[in-house]
Amino acid sequence: MTRLPRLSIPGIPQHIIQRGNNRQVCFASEDDFTAYAHWLEESAKKYQFKVHAWVFMTNQG
Repeated sequence: MTRLPRLSIPGIPQHIIQRGNNRQVCFASEDDFTAYAHWLEESAKKYQFKVHAWVFMTNQG
């Protein structure tokens, strides 16, 4: 069964997380962190959204 579309209300903040499948590592090196942060910044500009806070948490399981 596919996921239902997410409700996105303008002006309401969203809490978004990313996890690896089956608890796999998403970021294998410091370069991975740097690249992801860059893509986040570029996407925010392109799609006109604001990132109020973010953190890389490598120990969440």
